Amino acid sequence: EVRLVESGGGLVQPGGSLRLSCSASGFTFGAYEINWVRQAPGKGPEWVSVIAVDGTTYISDSVKGRFTISRDNAQHTIFLQMNNLKSDDTAIYYCHALDSWGQGTQVTVSA
Repeated sequence: EVRLVESGGGLVQPGGSLRLSCSASGFTFGAYEINWVRQAPGKGPEWVSVIAVDGTTYISDSVKGRFTISRDNAQHTIFLQMNNLKSDDTAIYYCHALDSWGQGTQVTVSA
């Protein structure tokens, strides 16, 4: 059974930073790409970033230059480093792989 567990969310002031983690189990971690997707209050899901098996990354234009995705295959974990956070980044952040979703972690950016 694929299991994805996000952590690292919280309340942060504009301009601050957070590092999200997604711990994965139940599949061959190094063999699949993994995505970060977020959903802001009252809005639909928004794709944020993906990291491929070979480490290639793609980032949404809305967060480019501020967010960085990475993976640690030994720890079966992917990370989303978020810098210079803005109020528009407030959302629940989910990781997604193999048609499975984690429970999400809340990120709130507010003064």
